[in-house]
Amino acid sequence: MKPPREHDLGLEYDLGTLRRRQVLSLFAGAGLVAVAGCAPDPAPSTSTTPATSATPATSTTPSTSSTPSTSTAGVDEIPAETAGPYPGDGSNGPNVLTESGIVRSDITKSFGSASGTATGVPLTVELTILDADKDTPLTGAAVYVWHCDAQGRYSLYSEGVTNENYLRGVQATDADGKITFTTIFPAAYPGRWPHVHFEVYASLTEATAAGKISATSQLAFPENVCTAVYATTGYDGSADNLRRTPLADDNVFGDDDGVHQLAAVAGDAVKGYTARLTVGV
Repeated sequence: MKPPREHDLGLEYDLGTLRRRQVLSLFAGAGLVAVAGCAPDPAPSTSTTPATSATPATSTTPSTSSTPSTSTAGVDEIPAETAGPYPGDGSNGPNVLTESGIVRSDITKSFGSASGTATGVPLTVELTILDADKDTPLTGAAVYVWHCDAQGRYSLYSEGVTNENYLRGVQATDADGKITFTTIFPAAYPGRWPHVHFEVYASLTEATAAGKISATSQLAFPENVCTAVYATTGYDGSADNLRRTPLADDNVFGDDDGVHQLAAVAGDAVKGYTARLTVGV
């Protein structure tokens, strides 16, 4: 594996080391007010009331699709990226991976003692995990995904949602190396292009023990899809944030315009979208 890029950082976080699994003392106990974020992951909303409604966003926005290639022929290794300051995997504070209930496909709701629900434009994330050397499916591997909500907040860390654990989940790959998550489209917060974080583990056992990580990276979304989503209600500020940080200027995706991380997306802002990405490990 190539070493992770150490540039998924915000103004405060960019000066710190971002080596994976290092204790990030700078962010110990930090909420959203104190941290600029995952470059900046994020500069989130300071609302103190977590979302409690599952009502999806409604819009008359026409169908918007983007179809970059997802061919598995000669798959490249996914670029290694930082997990940012809000991983929830025990490397910086909370560890959701070892909690009962983390293995699930629908990650819109919190589990355990938490009861919040993230609202927004529906999104299905489909990842195909391949052995980059052999170009074959990694059957039985596990993937942990997490991302911010429609207000740019990360559960477990952000002010107002520290007691929630929504938009986090683990799934094991099937015989074709595929996993599917039901979620919502994430916000665009200051300094970052819209994205979904993920970690790949050798097995479900390894993932739920917060064990050795095989790959850490991020999925990016096409601009036309983001524009359509952020024209709907519930994504206040995202349209402006998207314009202020183009994909080419993003601290993670900007060096190659996310060529290996830009998902193929189909759907619309009313019924929702499906984002597909092939991940070579």
